[in-house]
Amino acid sequence: MSLTDPPSIADTPHSATIYGRKLAVAPMLDWTDRHCRYFHRLLSPHALLYTEMVTSAALVRGRQLRLLEHDPAEAPVALQLGGSDPAELAEAARLGAGAGYHEINLNVGCPSDRVQSGEFGACLMRTPDRVADCVKAMQDAVATPVTVKCRIGVDDQDPEIALQVFTEAVQATGIRKLIVHARKAWLQGLSPKENRDIPPLDYPRVFRLKQDFPDLEIILNGGLTTVDASVAALEHVDGVMLGRAAYHDPYILAQLEHALYGTALPSREQILQRMLGYCETTINAGTSLKHVTRHVLGLYQGQAGARRFRRVLSEGAHREGARPELMLTAMPSASPAAESQA
Repeated sequence: MSLTDPPSIADTPHSATIYGRKLAVAPMLDWTDRHCRYFHRLLSPHALLYTEMVTSAALVRGRQLRLLEHDPAEAPVALQLGGSDPAELAEAARLGAGAGYHEINLNVGCPSDRVQSGEFGACLMRTPDRVADCVKAMQDAVATPVTVKCRIGVDDQDPEIALQVFTEAVQATGIRKLIVHARKAWLQGLSPKENRDIPPLDYPRVFRLKQDFPDLEIILNGGLTTVDASVAALEHVDGVMLGRAAYHDPYILAQLEHALYGTALPSREQILQRMLGYCETTINAGTSLKHVTRHVLGLYQGQAGARRFRRVLSEGAHREGARPELMLTAMPSASPAAESQA
């Protein structure tokens, strides 16, 4: 396969199972859309990718099936659902499985006001039996693996107790994987953005959870920003999930892929070359280049010429008739003054 060819399913080590994967990219609202996931797949062939959270109501009541669109080359990719009604989640899971997703994940971690008003997301940490009912309904509806992403607790809960009780309830359904954001969620007093930073990280609590539930695959999420920290965490848990670090500095995915799987480390330029065909196809389908390239802006984070890369790509992609070759023009190597633009 040439560097300009898009990857095919055969080129992606996705297999039928989503278990045993050491690396994942977190579901992030407004960020991990299908264009972002295609880009991330080029950086890491082995990572498990997640959609933005899709509410069960949007799929079942709103019939917004366009939310399920994805490229086969993204595989393996998981659909994250938000909801709290077992029957509705079961139907949403059926739609997701029918669309070809490899995992159906239930969101029990989002702290936004909209999610709370719908009685799902992080507030479900208070009702583990209800979560278990939702999981069981989804499992009965599909053969696709069902998983849960949660916090270590909410508000005044004691994570030592709350996370234990929660995990016991969901494990009783036969679930095999739990993704844990190693922070509490404060549903009162903190904004969703503040909930990503202010509550302190508690990795040791997640590590103890793995010790208490050795047969459950535990994936650590929250605050992982370097290759070294991610590799070190894997001494205690089964996998790591990166969020904002993977978006703002996406090349870390290629570096982690290399560290964890020994695969060849592609250059940033090679990644851009491989994006050309996808961008061409996307533009021909009626999507503006800017909707793809906004996810690529961090590729040169920390490198000489990064500022110029972001500026050329941001300004150029918004112009009418912008073509994929703009990415090559934006590359630092395309500018003799790249060093002074960093």
